[in-house]
Amino acid sequence: MHLITIASLALCPVLGAAQGETVRLTIASSHTTGLPWVGVMNSLVVPESNKRLEEMGSPHRIRWTESYGGSLYKLNHTLEAVEIGLTDIGWVGTLWEPSKMPLQNVTYYTPFVTDDHEMIADLMNELHEQVPELTEAWTAQNQKFLGGSVVDTYHLMTNFPVEGLDDLSGRKILAPGASAAWLEGTGAVAVDGGLTTYYTQISTGVADGVLTILTGAPPYRIHEVAPNITLVGIGAQLTGGMSINLDTWNRLPEDVQQVLADLGQDYSDGVAAEVKLRYESGLTTMLNDPNVDVTVTELPAADRQRWIDGLPNIAGNWVKATEARGIPAGEVLQIYMDAVRRRGGEPLRDWDREIQQQ
Repeated sequence: MHLITIASLALCPVLGAAQGETVRLTIASSHTTGLPWVGVMNSLVVPESNKRLEEMGSPHRIRWTESYGGSLYKLNHTLEAVEIGLTDIGWVGTLWEPSKMPLQNVTYYTPFVTDDHEMIADLMNELHEQVPELTEAWTAQNQKFLGGSVVDTYHLMTNFPVEGLDDLSGRKILAPGASAAWLEGTGAVAVDGGLTTYYTQISTGVADGVLTILTGAPPYRIHEVAPNITLVGIGAQLTGGMSINLDTWNRLPEDVQQVLADLGQDYSDGVAAEVKLRYESGLTTMLNDPNVDVTVTELPAADRQRWIDGLPNIAGNWVKATEARGIPAGEVLQIYMDAVRRRGGEPLRDWDREIQQQ
């Protein structure tokens, strides 16, 4: 069944919700609960919502329908699924939406800035409060932003050994959306994909490896087809966030709105905390797999620096193209980089200062 044709089905349950005590909501994701940004929706948002409504003396309760693992929509439709009301609340992968959600992708256009995903979570949520254009991007897609989701720093997983940067030359490496620019200057060829497709793409020869997160690799057993893990530390990222369909939001009772708004921040904090817990355990899980000979190496410091220095002015090119559309990318970049430094971060490349020097 086509995504658009069943959109109206998800809009019906909340009609008249303000007059009744039961609010029916669907919460969904293109990925499984084995990943932090989905698991926290299931383990925190769903059970905690009714607990809080009860504690505040609200007459309302939410009857949840949960749909994870791509049963409602696939990874390429996360934004559209919430926009049209296929799900009321969902995880949206803004990393796949560089055109519709450009400012949310500022972290992807500034690699090698910080590996601190908790810092990224805090400052990107703050950016949504400080810069109207970030929240307006969600409104333009008929949804309300509730809280951001972050991931740990990106590393390299391949089906061939990587002893140095030159080993990437001519290789096909999965790097979705804006992350494709991270491979410029390395000699590698970027291939589009997502966590749910990586295994098949590598096993069938579509790609030789992937730039990925260690928290996301084990649930999809990517190490089985790409057992060579090379630690690079390209940087932690904002991948998207949890949002709610705006039509649904506007129909909800005020107390339900308040609970969901509060849970948005808690969701973001919960994802960051879960990522921290799963980062080391994910690496250990893959190393201890008795059926796969996994090797872990670190990219030599000189090669890592060569990678960083060899990148084109990714942020500058992004700012130029985005500001041509009337979107304040330069302002957001400056706020973002300043926020990282104020929190003690030490960017390995000062993307904002390169633009100033142009």
